[in-house]
Amino acid sequence: MSPEPLEPPPPLSLPTASADEQLLKKLGYKQELARRMSGFSNFAISLSIICILAGGITSFQVGFCSVGGASIGLGWPLVCLFSLVVAATMAQVASAFPTAGGLYHWASILGGKGWGWITAWFNLVGLLTVVAAVNSGTYDFIVGAFHLPEVATSRLVKGAGVAAIIISHALFNHKGIRLTSRLIDLSGYLIFAITLFLTLALLIYAPSHDLSRLLHFSNYSGIPPKEPVFPRTENIVWLFALGFLLPAYTITGFDASAHTSEETIDAAHNVPRGIVRSVLVSGIFGWVMLIAIVLAIPNMNAAAAQGANVFYWIMDQALPGPIRTFLLAGTALSQYFCGMAALTSTSRMAYAFARDGGLPFSQLVREVHPVSRSPVAAIWASALLGLAFVLFVPYTTIAAVCVIFLYISYVLPSVAGFFAHGRTWTVMGPWHLGRWYRPLAILAAAGCIFLIVIGMQPPNQQAVWIVGGVIIVLAIAWFGFESRRFKGPPQIH
Repeated sequence: MSPEPLEPPPPLSLPTASADEQLLKKLGYKQELARRMSGFSNFAISLSIICILAGGITSFQVGFCSVGGASIGLGWPLVCLFSLVVAATMAQVASAFPTAGGLYHWASILGGKGWGWITAWFNLVGLLTVVAAVNSGTYDFIVGAFHLPEVATSRLVKGAGVAAIIISHALFNHKGIRLTSRLIDLSGYLIFAITLFLTLALLIYAPSHDLSRLLHFSNYSGIPPKEPVFPRTENIVWLFALGFLLPAYTITGFDASAHTSEETIDAAHNVPRGIVRSVLVSGIFGWVMLIAIVLAIPNMNAAAAQGANVFYWIMDQALPGPIRTFLLAGTALSQYFCGMAALTSTSRMAYAFARDGGLPFSQLVREVHPVSRSPVAAIWASALLGLAFVLFVPYTTIAAVCVIFLYISYVLPSVAGFFAHGRTWTVMGPWHLGRWYRPLAILAAAGCIFLIVIGMQPPNQQAVWIVGGVIIVLAIAWFGFESRRFKGPPQIH
């Protein structure tokens, strides 16, 4: 397939909605979803899925129990800079091709239908694991933060609790994007507010403000002895690299801005802004919040000995009861909205891929409700599959697999764009990097490979079998029959 270069977007003198619909028509699709999301709502959905109050807290031990404070002071900003590179290359493509298919559609246009098909599956499985990881993490957070009885940790009770959370998300999404976007806007404001209050409270009650903690390397591998966060190793450099999984777990899901392109007003401008700003804001606010958590620790070695319970222990040690309860409740609510936004993003990706016949039962999954104008079948299918992940795969493995699949899907369109840039892809959208695009695309691909390697290390070695198994199944499916059956997205005209 040799696509012709995309024509420039319609003149901005046209009404914005009309311009959006005309650009979508040039990409081969008609407007079916309700286009009601503002630029802030588009930013807020990625901010909500990233949600530093979710991954940054539920996975705090993954960073801290590697090399201690240096993992936060040095590791967090380093990985966030990499995530910003990935977001910037993604944003340039999103500006040129603002469709709900997002990454899948971009990869198809720039690299061919096979490139798009494999991107779609990596992205969809990654998004399903986001739904699973966020909601499983939310349940675990509520249990740990409020010291619920041990029965709450049983598989049956947890399964029922997570099911209730996911089903409520599906019901909100079923009602339509108007209600969902309002809740997502609320989520954006809530994340800012709770993060600010949590940071200030921890700094006020911190026993000291010893910033040297953020540069100090301690070997906390093999701790606690019964359930170590990481197996014992004397290689401090490698252990520091394993701590990168904390920001990698957290700064994911920013493709949500792309998946809601067809519901966003002035998508060619607002979608790339939403992608980049959500990563930048989350990286900065998350770093400041995590620094406050480290500074509030009364004893670093005692904190590391808590393992997976380290954050709850810090909160118990540092803050008075009423303040602690208020902040934990606000954090739990932010995590709840994070899961809802994740389901919104996942369902739009499923809808877009089914629209082109890429999924089993595509005719059903692509259906749009005539009143709410939301993809109801895609919403409920995504919710149930996300729940299945929770029931059968441990949380830490889900999180590791999530990072691997998502970052592969993030980088594949950028790699295709690297080869297409200036050749078949000559007309950019209004948001672009100019000559910086190609070198940043190479950097994004190299960083992705490194994240894949560390994401498969113990205790997440099960990810090797899951990722390897998915790759084998996809290879058999593509070369066996999908390469002949799947037609890909419409030709640009």
